[in-house]
Amino acid sequence: MFRVVKRTDLTRRKSATFRLLAILAALVTSGVFLMLLGFNPLKVYVSMLDGSFGSAYRFKEAIIKTVPLVVTSLGIAVAFRMKFWNIGAEGQIIMGAFGATYFALFFNQLPAVVLIPLMMLAAIVAGGLWAFIPAFFKAHFGTNETLFTLMMNYIALKWINYLQYGPWKDPKALGFGKIAMFKDNALMPKLFGIHMGWVLAVILVVIMYIFINKTKRGYEIQVIGESENTARYAGMNVKKIILSSLFLSGAICGLVGMFQVSGVNGTLTYQVAGGVGYTAIITTWLAGLSAPVIVIVCFLFAVLQQGGTFIQTAFQIPASAAQLIQGLILFFVLGSEFFVQYRLIIRDGKNPEKVKEAA
Repeated sequence: MFRVVKRTDLTRRKSATFRLLAILAALVTSGVFLMLLGFNPLKVYVSMLDGSFGSAYRFKEAIIKTVPLVVTSLGIAVAFRMKFWNIGAEGQIIMGAFGATYFALFFNQLPAVVLIPLMMLAAIVAGGLWAFIPAFFKAHFGTNETLFTLMMNYIALKWINYLQYGPWKDPKALGFGKIAMFKDNALMPKLFGIHMGWVLAVILVVIMYIFINKTKRGYEIQVIGESENTARYAGMNVKKIILSSLFLSGAICGLVGMFQVSGVNGTLTYQVAGGVGYTAIITTWLAGLSAPVIVIVCFLFAVLQQGGTFIQTAFQIPASAAQLIQGLILFFVLGSEFFVQYRLIIRDGKNPEKVKEAA
C-alpha cells in the first residue's frame, strides 16, 4: 500500500517549506515538553537566542563553536562527495591536535611567527595521514571505510590518553594527568577577541567552493562519487584520486585540532575534539555538501548548542533536558530531509490503480 519514490522535480520553495514545517513542529513538540516541566516555552526560546546574541561575549562563544564545525564539515564534504563515508573526523582532529602539540611542547623556543605555521603544518600532515590509512585499504582491498574510520577514532583517543598520563604528563601538575599549558608563542593570535582560526575558516570556505566547483580535481571527485566505473572509463586514476582526496579531507579536519589546542584550550587533552567530528557529519549532510551553506548550518547549530547551555543556568533546566530539546529540534530537521528527497505514495487497497501522494 505504501511506496517511497525518489523526488526529481522538487522546487526550492517546496524544499524550504518542508524544512520550515519541520522546525515549527520541533518547536511545538519541545514546547509541550517544556510545559510538562513547568516552564514557559516562549521565554525559554527567547533565552536560547539571548544565550548567543545577548552580549558580545556570548556571540563570540557562538563563533568559537562555529569555527571547528565549519572547517570539519568542509573536510568531511570532500570525502562524502566521493561516497567515501569518512566517520573518522573525530580521530583526525585528535591527531591534528597531537601534531600541533608536539611542536608546541618541544620547539617552544621558536618565535611565534615560525612556531604557529609549523604547528599548522604538523596538524595538516597528521590529520591527512590518519585519513590516508583507511583510504589506502579502501582503494586497494575494498575495506569498509565506515567501520575503519570509526575504529580509528578510538585509537587516536587512547593515544592521547597514554600521552596525557604518561610521557607528556606535566611534572608540575601535582600528580594529575595533564599536559603542560602552551607558552604564549604557541597560542594563536586573536582578531576581534576570537582566535584567528575564524579568518582561516572563511578563507577555506572560499577555497573549497572553488576547488569543488571550478577545478578539474573537484570535477573528478564528483564523477567518482556518481560512478567509479564511469570515472575509470573516462581515464581517471580512481585509486590516486581517492587517496589524495582523503588525505585532503583528513588534513582539513586535522587543522581543527590545531585551532582547538592553540586557539581555545591552550593545551592538549583527550577531550580536544569534543564530539565535533561526529556533529559535523550531521551539519555536512544538512548543508547538502555545499561550502557556503555549511557556514549557515554550522552557525545555526552552534547557536542551538550555545542556547542550550545558557538556559541551563537561566532556568535551572537540567543538562539532560536541555540536550533533549536540542535533540528534538535536530530530529525533526533531519526527518524533514526524507520528504525533501522522497515522496510517499499510498495505493488504495481495493483499487490499486488509484494512488495518492501523502507528502
